[in-house]
Amino acid sequence: MKAAVYEGPRTVTVKDVPDAKIEHPCDIVVKITTTNICGSDLHMYEGRTSFESGRTLGHENMGQVVEVGSAVRKVQVGEYVVLPFNIACGFCKQCEQGLTNYCLTMQPEPALAGAAYGFADMGPYQGGQAELLRVPYGDFNALRLGEDAADRQTDYVMLADIFPTGYHATEMAHVKPGDQTIVYGAGPVGLMATYSALLKGAGRVWTADHQPDRLRKAEEIGAIPINTAEQNPADVVKEATLGLGADNGCECVGYQAHDPQGHEDASLTLNGLIDSVRFTGDIGVVGVFLPQDPGGAEAQGELEAQGKVPIDFGMMWFKGQRMGTGQAPVKKYNRALRDLIAGGKAKPSFVVSHELSLDEAPIAYEHFDARDEGWTKVVLHPNGHGNGHKR
Repeated sequence: MKAAVYEGPRTVTVKDVPDAKIEHPCDIVVKITTTNICGSDLHMYEGRTSFESGRTLGHENMGQVVEVGSAVRKVQVGEYVVLPFNIACGFCKQCEQGLTNYCLTMQPEPALAGAAYGFADMGPYQGGQAELLRVPYGDFNALRLGEDAADRQTDYVMLADIFPTGYHATEMAHVKPGDQTIVYGAGPVGLMATYSALLKGAGRVWTADHQPDRLRKAEEIGAIPINTAEQNPADVVKEATLGLGADNGCECVGYQAHDPQGHEDASLTLNGLIDSVRFTGDIGVVGVFLPQDPGGAEAQGELEAQGKVPIDFGMMWFKGQRMGTGQAPVKKYNRALRDLIAGGKAKPSFVVSHELSLDEAPIAYEHFDARDEGWTKVVLHPNGHGNGHKR
């Protein structure tokens, strides 16, 4: 089968690899029809993680079931399914509490928790930017889709990661109807956090970034854009709230946050949120932060290379703010979000700018990594042909 394989920093090739197959009675094999390039993939693409050369990328996946193991009882061949990026067993202590993002069974390193497809330090599992994908514990991990799945793939594939992740940011920030919320980052996850806050009935949502094309997307769905190349988000929000700040905020950028000139500062968005959010407000952090960053010393400093970020903790403590962190437990939200899509209440595909074939993955990575104008979200179709620009 063909797959998009990481060959080293900023090098992805599409090549033949062994077919995915059943390895355990609870496995299923899915023919991948739609898979996304994620901002988290770029950390690996740029060589800023421990991701090994020769592995297949891709953790935002959906497709059609083509084979099931002997112990699979619910999922059937021929069904369309979307796959949470979290690979979970469903029966460990963490999974029993709904914390499928920190499954203990699927992570082979005893000192760690959590597993994912094609992701650094999250198990040996291959990614789904390929024609086929093995899915462990298919009955638990696969979310079955309805009759409209084939026609609405660019909506449903967002349930694999970015829609639940953006929603998780608003959950940790405790966004409620009428709230005033600020989102740092207008990449795909930041746009999903913005969208989720609006779906929850937030009265006002600001979205801060320095990429004009992404800010336009935020404005199109009803947010107030803040161009960080021109304005300080904290000043904008305080001016609009009698100096108090937003009720809550979401961090959707991560450890490679940088200013409009490209200078990296892992504390940039965290400190911006501490400044922007009012006393006793809540902050949800879903942007990726890691304990080791191979390129961190050169790009930022020795402390940042060890995952140590100099945030304004004194001000955060003084303001009595609360901060939630970590990857999203996708299964906690994906069924409800699926039904919002099915019922016509949500259309997360608004973020998609390009639909391409798998063979075009190398050029797609190049453009998406460069944040080229208009490349807001790339969808790949391994078992079909993309149609270039979506809109």
